[in-house]
Amino acid sequence: MRAAKGDATGIESGIEETSAYGTPQPMSLQTRVPSAAKWLGALGAIPFVFLAVTGHFLEGPTRGHAFFALAAYGAVILSFLGGIHWGLAIAGFGPRANDEASFRRLAFSVAPSLVGWGALLVPPPSGLLLLAVAFVWLLVFDSQASRKAQAPAWYPRLRRPLTLAVAASLTFAALA
Repeated sequence: MRAAKGDATGIESGIEETSAYGTPQPMSLQTRVPSAAKWLGALGAIPFVFLAVTGHFLEGPTRGHAFFALAAYGAVILSFLGGIHWGLAIAGFGPRANDEASFRRLAFSVAPSLVGWGALLVPPPSGLLLLAVAFVWLLVFDSQASRKAQAPAWYPRLRRPLTLAVAASLTFAALA
């Protein structure tokens, strides 16, 4: 993929989608979810579903290990999603912000890591439910960021079905 100047902030962005007139659009203006993001996102959801369902059929310590693995994976992915906002912020994605707004955005981007870590310290089922709520909460933030042009326009369309699968898996495991 080639990088090109041209988005609203003047930063470099990948060009993948074209407009109705055949001209390339910067990543920030694209409305279609990139295929790689769809595939990798779907593959990333598999461990959530697998561990939640498998955990129901296990007993004793093995069940506890499966649900801890689910919580640990959830904490890692939650941290990853927060890191996306850190990356977007330091790359200057979105309107230029003052120092206070930049600090808030960067501070929020580390919150998912802290919540994920906290969820690992709370015994199941509470930790699993905390993670489920955190994923939904982060989806709301992602949608707001996209509306404010602080994240790609397509990002919420990628996150919605993935968040549904993740939150359902975590909740299903918590109710085991």
